[in-house]
Amino acid sequence: MKPEDSTSRSQSGFFSESGELGGAHPQFAELCTALYEREVTALSVSAIKNVSLIKRRIGGLPHHVRSVARFMVAVRHSDVMSPLDIDTHNGSWYAKQASKCPGNKHDEQKCAQWYAQHGTYGLVVPVLMSSMEGFTIELDSIDMIDHKLHRVHLNKHGWFLESGASTDDSEKIGLSRCLLKPNKAVMTSACCGHSWTHKSRTFPRALSIREMRLSTQINWKNFTLPPPQKE
Repeated sequence: MKPEDSTSRSQSGFFSESGELGGAHPQFAELCTALYEREVTALSVSAIKNVSLIKRRIGGLPHHVRSVARFMVAVRHSDVMSPLDIDTHNGSWYAKQASKCPGNKHDEQKCAQWYAQHGTYGLVVPVLMSSMEGFTIELDSIDMIDHKLHRVHLNKHGWFLESGASTDDSEKIGLSRCLLKPNKAVMTSACCGHSWTHKSRTFPRALSIREMRLSTQINWKNFTLPPPQKE
């Protein structure tokens, strides 16, 4: 996170610090604008009452926005392996939406086997969100692992068994969560904010800047955490 005094930086200064990609690719500034405006709007209507927390989020926003925008420009110019297209106007990922939510094909045994083998700190994972309104898939990341109880803890959504079942007591009434085994269809839907009612597709949701950052850390080859590069 950037220090809190970074909030005093002017918006013009924020966009001028674009680095090489900003100067080489006009789409960089457009992506920054879309991402920045969307996150500021989301913060303005959020339920956060802690002023210090809001200041920290705004202070770190320029760094996160530039990082996502650089990655998206790289994808557009085929420097990064990804099955996603980008919508520069909205600062979002785009891909054809399946007629039904791919997360509903959850297999507990395969999920448990996969996380027992590949679950590790920092791994980006998908979580199926089910409610009376329908389904969507969110991106989260593993920040703790309990090998004895065969469970993992996600940064936002709490504890899950490796089979996918949530063990968090903070489940809201009418909302259930399930950790999914990542695959191309599931991760694509999560990155694009695809949403479904119980009958059909519906409008996609806008990802937060946190989820956009996570989307830039996906290993599309096999969805595992790549080994650290040797210097």
